[in-house]
Amino acid sequence: MADEGYGTTDNFEPGSEGAAGDGVSEQLTQEDQLLDRGVEDLLDEGYSPPDREPSVNVPTQAEEEAGETLDERLAEEEPEISDADVDGMDDSYGAGDRRAGRLTDDESDGINDIEKDAVADDVGIDGAGATAEEAAVHVIDESWPEN
Repeated sequence: MADEGYGTTDNFEPGSEGAAGDGVSEQLTQEDQLLDRGVEDLLDEGYSPPDREPSVNVPTQAEEEAGETLDERLAEEEPEISDADVDGMDDSYGAGDRRAGRLTDDESDGINDIEKDAVADDVGIDGAGATAEEAAVHVIDESWPEN
C-alpha cells in the first residue's frame, strides 16, 4: 500500500481556496475588506501601475555603516519639473481675474437660434458647485488685448 500523502498533489484551480496546498486563500473576501469599492468580485477592480519607477534612493548596507550626512543626501535630491513649469508661458498672465458664473441662454430653446455667435447671460455662481468647464470661463474686459 502506497503512502497517499507523499508526492500527491490536489487538483485545485489557480486562485481557489486550496491553491496554496494548505487551504489558505491569498485573496480576502468582500466581507473581510475594510473598504467597499463597489465591485461584486474584488478581482474585477483591476490595477493601475505607476507611470515610472519610484525615485527612492535606498542606501546599501555599506553606505549605512559608513554613514551619510544630511547635506550629502540633500545634494542628491532633484526637484520635480513638470511640463507646465517649462512651457515658457508666464502663469500670471490670463484673460481675466474674475470668474464667470453659470451661463444660460434663456431667450432661445437652442433649436431656433439663428445667431452665428454663442451668446449667454451670466446668472452668477450657483453655490460654488461649478464644473471644470464653468470654472475655466472668466470675464474679459472689452479692451483686453490692449491691456
